[in-house]
Amino acid sequence: PPGYPFFMWLVYVLNGSDWLILLLQNGISIFNIWYLRKTLLRISYDTKYDWALLLFVMLYPSQYINANIIAPDLLLQTTMVLYFGSFVKYLQGKQTKQLLLMSVWLISGVMIKPVLLPFVYIHFLVLLIAGVVNKNIVRYSFVAVLPVAVALLYCGFNQQRTGKFHFSSTQAFNAVFYYFDYYKEVKTTDDAVAFLNTERDTMSSMLLYSDRYNYAVARGRQLLAENYQGFIFFDIKGGLRMLIDPGKGEMDMFTGRLSLKQLYNVHDTSGFYATLKSKGISGLKDYIARNPSFFIAMLVLLGNVLRLMGLLLFFSNKNVNFYIRIFVLLFMAYFVFIAGAIAHVRYFMPVSLIVMGCAAIGWQHWLSRQNMGVIVKA
Repeated sequence: PPGYPFFMWLVYVLNGSDWLILLLQNGISIFNIWYLRKTLLRISYDTKYDWALLLFVMLYPSQYINANIIAPDLLLQTTMVLYFGSFVKYLQGKQTKQLLLMSVWLISGVMIKPVLLPFVYIHFLVLLIAGVVNKNIVRYSFVAVLPVAVALLYCGFNQQRTGKFHFSSTQAFNAVFYYFDYYKEVKTTDDAVAFLNTERDTMSSMLLYSDRYNYAVARGRQLLAENYQGFIFFDIKGGLRMLIDPGKGEMDMFTGRLSLKQLYNVHDTSGFYATLKSKGISGLKDYIARNPSFFIAMLVLLGNVLRLMGLLLFFSNKNVNFYIRIFVLLFMAYFVFIAGAIAHVRYFMPVSLIVMGCAAIGWQHWLSRQNMGVIVKA
């Protein structure tokens, strides 16, 4: 999709460079945190607990790693933080202007990364229901249909270029590629490599893009039907891993300790889980000696566990608007499910700040209750 390339083009037109892009992205990252905090203040956040929010941000290296690489994930986070902010404002003021802004931020997001494409239809359905409930179906329908209309128009634009009415080739390729990791787990690495090579050779032999696309989609559906129960469990497990994944590989890539060649070496047995599986606890001493980032990763893991606990406290907190809690739960679940088997820590970026903020509120209310209990006993 053209969103991030357009952002880069604007910088280059201004005689900028990659360094200017990174400088702007660091400014955008700070804006995201500021705007998220501003939104939290609308939902019972107490500034006395800024230390908790700051702690979660500091213990999430992906936030500043993605601000300092040429990649679209940070801008996608911006659109989702703005989307969440408009949703909160809508709940408090019932202004359809905020729903319009939600549609604008969603359009911006889907034009940055296609991961949001299915959410366009969820957004459409939810706004239609809201229109019926608020007895204003015409206005709500107009706002709801905007992201769908833009997505369909872009599909039509792609049809002119490729002969296939579609939004992005990513979804078709992933329909097959997801099974590479699955076969690595349920079969062997060699079986997974042979499977993927066969599929790639088959698609490469097709001259037309539309034929390759149609084959990948059909093959993905066939594979899902053949492995439904096992794959669904594997897919959900992979997505849930994002909630606590410290992103050690991402940190090592950023610092230069890990190369792309090493990262995609499917026969590599030097990783944490591979070492634990082959050598047991006794192998960890050598692993730690080879990986100085291990202790940082464990610190980040601790922060992620605390963040998850705070999030659970947030969901159980009846002082926070029920619809906001449901929104955050479903929003997070969407990204967990859509990332699935090939989930990496950066795929959590779109909702990471929202989760951090809600976790901070969760801990805020829990600590407040503890303090109140101490005062009452005294």
